[in-house]
Amino acid sequence: MMERNSFSVLFFLKKTKLLKNGEASVCMRITVNNVRSETNIRKSITPSLWNQAKECSRGKDRKSNDLNKFIEEARIKLYNIHSDLKQEGLPITAMILRDKLFGLEEKEASRTLIATFQEHNNQCRQLVGKDFALVTVRRYESCKRYLAELVKIKYDKEDLPLKDINGEFIRAFDFYLKTEKECAQNTVIQIG
Repeated sequence: MMERNSFSVLFFLKKTKLLKNGEASVCMRITVNNVRSETNIRKSITPSLWNQAKECSRGKDRKSNDLNKFIEEARIKLYNIHSDLKQEGLPITAMILRDKLFGLEEKEASRTLIATFQEHNNQCRQLVGKDFALVTVRRYESCKRYLAELVKIKYDKEDLPLKDINGEFIRAFDFYLKTEKECAQNTVIQIG
């Protein structure tokens, strides 16, 4: 049975700390399974114009219209993101929804396998004699080289986004090491 996610979005004013111009910051609270994530949406309004029941400004000026439009679009985007994650069977948390709404997850999504592995190897090389033996670092470098070869052969690319690494890729790498590199099981375990 699939896990049921309770999900809600609430917009409200932070009236306890007014800005210098007398306006209150508008905040958004995303709640998934009773776990909240609150964030300031970097918009503000005169408190007397705010309608909490409708979670919008009752003003008719341009600033109020822009705020109401932002809130409506954010709400629609959040429900679409929630629906997409649910459909793909991916984890859904208030923070994941918030990060996806504001495009904050893109930084992590743009990391790649070979570049991340090279970064790891560079750090390990600096720690030779402290935390790592030279033979261990050389093993890591061989592993990175073999990964790069597999990525080139199987995907015809120089690198792959980390988000694309899955069980299928791991099995392909295991198979590649055993067939193309003629590594025994113990060596495969040591390399990987």
